[in-house]
Amino acid sequence: MLIFIGLIWLSQIIRILEFQYSISNQIIEIAGTTLLALPSFINPLVPFLILIGSFMLNSKIKNSNEIIILKQYLSVRSIRVLFQLLIFFTIIIYAINNEIISNKFYAKYKIKELEIRNNLKLGSPVQNEFHIDDIVSIFFDKKEDNTFYNVEAIIYDQNQFIASNSVEIELSKSNFNLLFSNGERIILNDIEKSKTVFDKFTYILESKKYEKLLLDKDHFNTFELISHLEDEFRNHGHNKIFHYFFLILIGLISLKIIFFHEDKKNNYSKFSFIFLLIILVQILNSYLIYLLDNFNSFKLLYFYSINFIFLISTFFLINKILK
Repeated sequence: MLIFIGLIWLSQIIRILEFQYSISNQIIEIAGTTLLALPSFINPLVPFLILIGSFMLNSKIKNSNEIIILKQYLSVRSIRVLFQLLIFFTIIIYAINNEIISNKFYAKYKIKELEIRNNLKLGSPVQNEFHIDDIVSIFFDKKEDNTFYNVEAIIYDQNQFIASNSVEIELSKSNFNLLFSNGERIILNDIEKSKTVFDKFTYILESKKYEKLLLDKDHFNTFELISHLEDEFRNHGHNKIFHYFFLILIGLISLKIIFFHEDKKNNYSKFSFIFLLIILVQILNSYLIYLLDNFNSFKLLYFYSINFIFLISTFFLINKILK
């Protein structure tokens, strides 16, 4: 499970990074930010983790004396109830994460991710120098948040030289602005040669557009999704409902697997078939969601009907295999 989580975490770090920028000063911040996204990305893996866990537990029970020791204190029925409670609480925790925890953490993650990505668009200050491509160079004594102090700056395309008490990076409607305060500006180009003293001077970085926060499907819980105005969001909500039933199916199958006893060779072939069958159900569900999102003729009734037919068929088929 830790390997799966680690891979998800790494993929999120890579997704944020844009390698044309210097990232050495922000890699720790990026790594910390991506941790906020993990609750959202763990949920789809939970059914498969439960299934794999049941395979491993079955093997451990068969190859050790732990179940014999446990039987000295509990009846077989009590042991079954114990595992049923474990699966039940896993489903409860899954639901709490799915409806509350993951949404809250994902919202914080997207805000922080957006902030990092926008900062990466400008680059990072290094050794009291801040170079924004070949547009502007800022030399400063100290920095606090988005403000630089005791500044000397060069604006290359206009041959402008600026000395000011401070410069602040601010956001306009769609661009980044450099807001200089209390300084002097010298312009030396073919059009103008001048020296001016200013209280405020704003330079617009027109080529640097910042990204805005857009609410996507992972910002909402199931009820909010199925009540949404957009079809794609509602479809995602119904897909989350289906996954609760899918998780219940996995729970019932896992209970069968834990107490299934047969020789190791047969176990391996049967467990492999079960795992592939579960993956097939998930692939079918993904295809049905695709149809629901892209074809008006494919109705919600078809989505639920086909999915539940496959869920029920899968349960009875696996139940027959594990008899």
